Amino acid sequence: MSDLSPGSHQIQYVSNFQDLISSPFQGEINALCWSRKLNGDFSEIVNKLTLNENISVIDQQELIDLHLSEQGQLARETLLNDWKLLEAHGASPTLNLIRCYERDDDYPFFPTDVYSYHVDRSPVPTDTFLCTYYGEPSDILPNAQAIQKVLIPEIREALKKRYGAADEGFESFLTEYFYDLHYQEKPLAVPISLGVGNLWRLAVDHPESQVLPCVHRAPKEKNGEIRLLLIC
Repeated sequence: MSDLSPGSHQIQYVSNFQDLISSPFQGEINALCWSRKLNGDFSEIVNKLTLNENISVIDQQELIDLHLSEQGQLARETLLNDWKLLEAHGASPTLNLIRCYERDDDYPFFPTDVYSYHVDRSPVPTDTFLCTYYGEPSDILPNAQAIQKVLIPEIREALKKRYGAADEGFESFLTEYFYDLHYQEKPLAVPISLGVGNLWRLAVDHPESQVLPCVHRAPKEKNGEIRLLLIC
């Protein structure tokens, strides 16, 4: 059973994993959400994992080896079960412990890091799955409330000067440096939080896609707060 969120015609909510992977993207719908309230203490897992860099990739054995309370064990079971479901679907999940991502300050053009609204691209049909278990969740932006940055006249002119050649090859230049993947909010745009605990499937820009790719971004982390994110 699924329904449309009153907040956006592009989101469809489902109640189980099978519906998440089998419901088609169609029309305006380019984001599917298995909406959940998870049991367990995910903060205990975060506190017991080691983060020596800004981002650490956690493998399943590290989770299994943790000595956890009953609530921590419930959280771990959820993580491992989500991992198993996604792998059985053919995905390759990565569990990330995140202090912050690397930033790209490419002024006067624009940053192309994950804090910028962007879409994902693939040469083959695929989807992006993600779930934030702890910390600040990501945002998506309705496509109607976003504009591709390379279509903003002043940005486009600046990029043409940087390219420094005839128009031939300019579009390939934008693709090569990922400029065409990034978007700017329109005035009065209203971002939609993906929430904590929800497992999302987002549409990707690929040759066989029937819908617009989903515009999303990583959140700005709160000072001192670590995120726990499963993504593939």
